[in-house]
Amino acid sequence: MQWNCGRFTKCVLPTVIALCLTVNASAQTATSDPSALEDKVRQLEAELSDLRSQVAAVKQAQAPAPAVPANSLVPAASADADKKSSTPSLGSILGNTTLSGFIDGYYGENFNNPANRTSGFRYFDAASNQFGLNLIELVVDKTPDPANSRTGYHIALGYGQAMNAIYGAGTTASLSADQYVKEAYFSYLAPVGKGLQIDIGKYVTPHGAEVIETKDNWNYTRGLLFYSAIPYFHYGMRAKYAFNDKYSLTGFFNNGWNDVVDNNSGKTYGLTFGWNPNKKFSLAQCYMAGPEGANNNSNWRQMFDTVATISPTERLTFMLNYDYGRGDRIEGVANPVYWTGIAGYVKYALNSKYSVATRYEYYNDHYGFTTGTAGHVQEVTGTFQRLMASHILGRLEFRHDQANNPIFTKGANEMVNAQNTLTAGMVFMFDSKEGSK
Repeated sequence: MQWNCGRFTKCVLPTVIALCLTVNASAQTATSDPSALEDKVRQLEAELSDLRSQVAAVKQAQAPAPAVPANSLVPAASADADKKSSTPSLGSILGNTTLSGFIDGYYGENFNNPANRTSGFRYFDAASNQFGLNLIELVVDKTPDPANSRTGYHIALGYGQAMNAIYGAGTTASLSADQYVKEAYFSYLAPVGKGLQIDIGKYVTPHGAEVIETKDNWNYTRGLLFYSAIPYFHYGMRAKYAFNDKYSLTGFFNNGWNDVVDNNSGKTYGLTFGWNPNKKFSLAQCYMAGPEGANNNSNWRQMFDTVATISPTERLTFMLNYDYGRGDRIEGVANPVYWTGIAGYVKYALNSKYSVATRYEYYNDHYGFTTGTAGHVQEVTGTFQRLMASHILGRLEFRHDQANNPIFTKGANEMVNAQNTLTAGMVFMFDSKEGSK
């Protein structure tokens, strides 16, 4: 151990000199007053004790820090924490851009046991008595933000039966151009009032209570109205303005229904009004019209779509969807064709992981324009859902379809009026925002 001589000289040496002078003075006084000598001795003993304390303090201050054992957990934990904090996450790398997606697969059982292993009126989950891949989706998204950047973009790529169903409804030009592009549009948030967002490109339709992605619906299978009554996507421009947190208005200017490349020179126009007076009720009213016939600008197709949602409690939610379409003309029919449909949904959350949902639909294709067979179809579906590890969604579902015509296949070639199916689906989801938390 090495002492700091400067500190010893400054702090302790003056005390020693003073003590020596006191001893000398006390010796001179002892010859004249014995009682005074006794008092001085006691004083010197006290000062000597104080001097020893100062010397001990100096030694302790100059002592080296104790060595930390090599197997100590404290330095290792600190090193791991520093290493973890210095390792960039995916969210920090992407910045304002988010990366998300999912893998959606299922097993479907049709109790009619159709020889072609395909369930009727089921375009997104048609595979019967076998495993099927519904959809793999990857989304790159940047939302416009007036505090950062008013520009943004959204790109959603997909692969699976759902994509085949969507683009099978489009034109040949659409299929060859973007078979696996579900959405791709550029966004700009114009500084108008509270903000006017303009999107240009390809986007999903505003119609309907359901969407393409299974995870965002209440049931696993898509309803009759979703794949028969309304379009899937549009290509063009839309502009949305939110007056406040209760009212919003969106205008559309599109090539048409399910078309990237238009099949005529006319355009399709649309308007959506959104009303959310409180957390327990919301209403979306959509209207769209325009010529959809190939090389025909005369016959305008019109679509009215209404979706209302009511949540009496945090666990219980009701939803109602009504569709009415008309305007196209077919050979042999003097008047424009039309179709109507209604769907009702109920969902109850048992807790944060478990929920149950049911759906009833009635769809009437009066002239067979959207389904190929004139008549009506109805279905009822019951779904049990479990959320596992916050990013794995499992669903078990029973569904019964009933028609007034024999449109469902049973066995090799028998046509019947009904079918019962059981579907078990699982969706694995991921989001880069989780890694940035």
